[in-house]
Amino acid sequence: PNMADSMEIDDSLYSRQRYVLGDSAMHQMAQSSVFLSGMGTLGVEIAKNIVLAGVKVVTLHDSRLCDVWDLGTNFFIREEDVQKQKKRVEAVHSRVAELNPYVQVNSSTVALDDITDLSFLLQYQCVVLTETSLNLQKRIDHFCHSQRPPIKFVACDVLGMCSRVFCDFGESFEVWDPTGEEPKELFIQNITQENPGVVMCLDNRMHGLQTGQSVCFREVNGMTELNGTTHQIKVLSPYSFAIGDTSSFQSYLHGGILRTVRVPRTFHFVRRPLKQCCHLHDPKLLIPDFSKPEVPLQIHTTMMALDLFQEHHSRLPIAGCVQDSEDLLKLVEEVNETLKSKACMNAALVRCVSRCARGCLAPLAAAVGGIASQEVLKALTGKFMPLQQWFYLDALEVVQPLQTLPLEEFASRGDRYDALRVCIGESLLSELHKLRVFMVGCGAIGCEMLKNFALLGVGLARCSGEICITDPDLIEKSNLNRQFLFRPQHIQKPKSITAAAATLDINPELRLEAHLNKVCPATEDAYNDTFYSQLSVVVTALDNVEARRYLDSRCVSNQKALLDSGTMGTKGHTEIIVPNLTESYNSHRDPPEEEIPFCTLKSFPAVIEHTIQWARDKFESAFSHKPSMYNTFWQSHLSTEDVLHVSAGESMDGAFQVIKLLSRRPARWEHCLALARLKFDKYFKRKALQLLHSFPLDTRLKDGSKYHISLYVCVLFAEEREAISQLEEAITTGFVTQECLRMSPLVFEKDNDSNGHMDFVEAAATLRARMYAIAPADRLQAKRIAGKIIPAIATATAAVAGLVALELIKVAGAYGFESFKNCFFNLALPVVVLTETAQVKRTRIRDDISFSIWERWSIVGHEDFTLSDFLSAVREKYGIEPTMVVHGVKMLYVPVMPGHSKRLKLTMQKLVKPSANRKYVDLTVSFAPEADGDEDLPGPPIRYHFCNRA
Repeated sequence: PNMADSMEIDDSLYSRQRYVLGDSAMHQMAQSSVFLSGMGTLGVEIAKNIVLAGVKVVTLHDSRLCDVWDLGTNFFIREEDVQKQKKRVEAVHSRVAELNPYVQVNSSTVALDDITDLSFLLQYQCVVLTETSLNLQKRIDHFCHSQRPPIKFVACDVLGMCSRVFCDFGESFEVWDPTGEEPKELFIQNITQENPGVVMCLDNRMHGLQTGQSVCFREVNGMTELNGTTHQIKVLSPYSFAIGDTSSFQSYLHGGILRTVRVPRTFHFVRRPLKQCCHLHDPKLLIPDFSKPEVPLQIHTTMMALDLFQEHHSRLPIAGCVQDSEDLLKLVEEVNETLKSKACMNAALVRCVSRCARGCLAPLAAAVGGIASQEVLKALTGKFMPLQQWFYLDALEVVQPLQTLPLEEFASRGDRYDALRVCIGESLLSELHKLRVFMVGCGAIGCEMLKNFALLGVGLARCSGEICITDPDLIEKSNLNRQFLFRPQHIQKPKSITAAAATLDINPELRLEAHLNKVCPATEDAYNDTFYSQLSVVVTALDNVEARRYLDSRCVSNQKALLDSGTMGTKGHTEIIVPNLTESYNSHRDPPEEEIPFCTLKSFPAVIEHTIQWARDKFESAFSHKPSMYNTFWQSHLSTEDVLHVSAGESMDGAFQVIKLLSRRPARWEHCLALARLKFDKYFKRKALQLLHSFPLDTRLKDGSKYHISLYVCVLFAEEREAISQLEEAITTGFVTQECLRMSPLVFEKDNDSNGHMDFVEAAATLRARMYAIAPADRLQAKRIAGKIIPAIATATAAVAGLVALELIKVAGAYGFESFKNCFFNLALPVVVLTETAQVKRTRIRDDISFSIWERWSIVGHEDFTLSDFLSAVREKYGIEPTMVVHGVKMLYVPVMPGHSKRLKLTMQKLVKPSANRKYVDLTVSFAPEADGDEDLPGPPIRYHFCNRA
């Protein structure tokens, strides 16, 4: 079926993406057609991303034949395609098409050149060009720009270490949702009566707004003129902002809620198609790395010179050819002369570009492919701000340190890694082959990472490399929208095993081991220190913060690099943690999630999130917690008669709640209906009446806790007596059977619409919202909040995985601190920010002694080694007096503790009591301060080895 025909969105497939784009954008995509030329490394990335997103038609265009070279750059070309001399577009067509049954994927091999009649493009809403000459780009962009309405145009390229994206969406491009951010609601503390009026947020909470945003007011008491009006704001502080003249309004009294408002924007690409020289020579550039703000213009100049070089020579520069390098340098100088703002000439950069222009860094293409694909979706939907108009991303830090290597390092060997070898050389390529990688999580980022590993040749069997992946989850239909290694036939199969098989299809040379283990501090870790000690690097591809922190601690204790990343909608981040160079993940703390106060949930909800969370809690209580408690109770009370034998005055241990559940247990559908009607009266009538009685509408909130406690106690005893009499009646009438003493607790499942779980939550939340005059949520919003769904889209996961894989190359090459980059991006805006990693800090113990989080001291003992020997060994080896020794939570030696001085004569074996095969333990040791009376000084962990290592 075609999604555009029915206009119904398959939520079971697109649920995570719907929260990023919204239904309006999804419908627009489902009616849109895209022409995509060039099935190289960048083209296939864009094809994957836009087909997963769910456009109506994609036509893939290419006329080249498959080559061995493509095996290391195109994840949809196989060895048999090369052997059969297939055209690239024929090889990839079926594999792209099976990504999404709702998308019609066509292929074309017709000539596209300077004399082609372009009228065939009129059937498309967007044209995307890769691997296309600049002259042809100019011609096609001019054609697209001239149409009414204009055909949106995107051109992008990856050449060695350089990449670029260009967008032209016509003279007037309407964006109905510039940021995609959910409307935010804030409570008001005060509004001043002046020009301009200043709004303060309740409890000095940070508003998180930006100057230029618009807000709408409601429920303001006193200054009622504001209610229902919209105002543009000017931020004054993190807690306040100005809204314009309020001096003629009534005085503010109390209350009030403001809500951010989406304001559409129009973007003008006026007279700026590629054909116009002014645009090429006065480019509007996005700068991703402010440590080198001059580089985008330098690369713009150099890539324009590369275009001219190809025009002159019908080829790209040859790696190591001095003449080609000099020719390119002259062309760069000529192009630079035509620029309105001259680029600062950088001959070293030009030579670097010349050497690797023929090569390809697949991870760079993945990153740029994600960014370019999001621009295509913007073009089709008007959702998010378009790129205006040039974006350059480079891998200079990867390639530049290799410039001094001999030319034979980069020479072709006729294998699948030639394109990569041109960029990084044979030695670094061999290091990638030898890597031993542990990746935790095989979801969206995990699938993208495995693709990058396959193209880079990470962990080859013949080089003693290995990739170990683990993920306990099974594949769900909703995963197929962005976890591109999975297909419908894989649903309910393990993610890790399926992903491993799909990765080996891309590159059969990998050694890949798939596990179903969960890595989490709350469970027993299946991976010991020996396992971690044999690794090269750990990659996280999961959204569990606690698991990330746990993995970070294992990496620090075993001196391993950790590559972390994550996405939320169009936002993504990467964090690179390298032993002895950077801080660790645990060196910083994310702000805690804001929890809804209990009293707000129970009695005073103000926004729809409160009512949805309340409904979710009610689901847990009624269908999970109480049935579980019921089962546990009857496991320890063998019969109903046992319960009645509880002596007078003895605690019933919650038995009355269980008895109440038993006595009200429905036997027929009519009973369920009656029980539901009683619950309705309880939650949506009686509770409201009781609350209005306790807190009339004109009352300001007071504590009132004693009144509620005494009322609850009275109710408790009444219920207990009623429950016992109900149990006696049930036994007498023969109602109780063994089947009645078991319930089936439910686990909340948001993605199965047939189970009634979301029906309950949505209905309960909507009723409670009406009770409190809160605007209700639609089912989609209720599902996101109740299910704590993280919005996700393939464009962002592809980009983030590409950026991480570029850093992996640097880890394999043991690059210096300055080479590594962390990244934050928001493709909606679009913003890409690359920054240096956080440099590791050293903690001073004494003037001549300091340590970092990565350091561990070491003491080797023997069978008769005593605690006294250990303290002496530390003193002699490190020159500082130990004062306290702790193993985990056990204090081995604290001088002030009674009896601890006697422990000095005990052996370390006896004190620590290690398991039979334990070779060492990590101990926490404190040291004597320099001055009496000061606190003890912290030190690094000390690894004590029980005997000499073999």
